[in-house]
Amino acid sequence: MGTDSRAAGALLARASTLHLQTGNLLNWGRLRKKCPSTHSEEEFPDVLECTVSHAVEKINPDEREEMKVSAKLFIVGSNSSSSTRNAIDMACSVLGVAQLDSVIIASPPIEDGVNLSLEHLQPYWEELQNLVQSKKIVAIGTSDLDKTQLEQLYQWAQVKPNSNQVNLASCCVMPPDLTAFAKQFDIQLLTHNDPKELLSEASFQEALQESIPDIRAHEWAPLWLLRYSVIVKSRGVIKSKGYILQAKRKGS
Repeated sequence: MGTDSRAAGALLARASTLHLQTGNLLNWGRLRKKCPSTHSEEEFPDVLECTVSHAVEKINPDEREEMKVSAKLFIVGSNSSSSTRNAIDMACSVLGVAQLDSVIIASPPIEDGVNLSLEHLQPYWEELQNLVQSKKIVAIGTSDLDKTQLEQLYQWAQVKPNSNQVNLASCCVMPPDLTAFAKQFDIQLLTHNDPKELLSEASFQEALQESIPDIRAHEWAPLWLLRYSVIVKSRGVIKSKGYILQAKRKGS
């Protein structure tokens, strides 16, 4: 095991929270990937930040109005809705902006055999509404809701969803009832090809174990994963895209 891996293992062994940031993935081809920390091995922070620092690319304030900053939030762990605010705050900090233009939340994890209901969405949507009202987000949307689910959320919510993503791999064409409802209430229907489970606890632990062989990976669980993109409005060109993840040591 190399020096970097040993140092990371020593830091991770004492931490209770892990933040991973990829930086701008478009920069990865010309950079040497590294997972640095601002802390020396003698210092053991409770929150460990792991970033491909040279790939981090903040938005120039003079160019902010020319950019559309969007994010999709995947809730992984069965944690509180405060994760929503943590994720948005981190995204704004990473990108150097005060506000995200659009945030879509993927359907939260539920037990096998249980159908997604409004009650599952409400805690997360309430937090998103608060973030809209505090001007941290402009517009919020959903993913993979059918007509009934979207209608229930629309009727209950104070801040209405302005979009709903549909995975065409599972339905081939837009369901007519969903299309009609979205048109009636001016909800934009978008498409995506994300897998049903973008990141699981098992796959995260496996990746962590491969990176740091002698760490107790089973003690760690991912809470959320956020994917962001920055697009030049006038040209539709992706300027930046990346991921941010938060994981916690179980029981901490």
